[in-house]
Amino acid sequence: MVERASVKRLQKEFRELCKEPIPQIVARPSPNDILEWHYVLEGSEGTPYAGGYYHGKIKFPPDYPFKPPSISMITPNGRFAPHKKICLSMSDFHPETWNPIWSVSSILTGLLSFMIDKGDTTGSITTTDAEKRQLARKSLAYNCKESIGSKTFMKMFPEYLEKYEQQQNEEKKRRSKEMPFWLLFLLVSGFGLVMALPLLQL
Repeated sequence: MVERASVKRLQKEFRELCKEPIPQIVARPSPNDILEWHYVLEGSEGTPYAGGYYHGKIKFPPDYPFKPPSISMITPNGRFAPHKKICLSMSDFHPETWNPIWSVSSILTGLLSFMIDKGDTTGSITTTDAEKRQLARKSLAYNCKESIGSKTFMKMFPEYLEKYEQQQNEEKKRRSKEMPFWLLFLLVSGFGLVMALPLLQL
């Protein structure tokens, strides 16, 4: 059973996040469960995660803030295994180090910082920077179309769905301006044939 103090605390944290958003971080509670929060971390510039949008989940215990939450990431990212709990000093892997004054904002700020670090932990994986960059480019499409939780993502983060649709429209415009390869080949072949006709008549 969810304790009243836990509900009040999480509602307060959500109001504070709405009032003072954190750069590169968006977090919101599930409409049906105050103990389940979803977040999006935006990849830091100058890192292999730049341009990436990483969807994840925080599951709080009923007696939060006196016990730590579990943290996982859903979007493939090259740093943490998708859908696996991540071991951090602020997660339920280490209740002995948990501090009740920590909040959603401090948890996610710590996660974003640890993401660009190279330290190993339970839930982390090893990939190349090239692989991370490739996953970053595909992350928004994954969140909106390919993920099992894409419906949840689009419902909770409509601004990112709008960003994805803008990207798709820009890509369509770019492609429409480019001459198809088959047409270019046809034109070049036709030009070559025209130039060769006088020689064939000799």
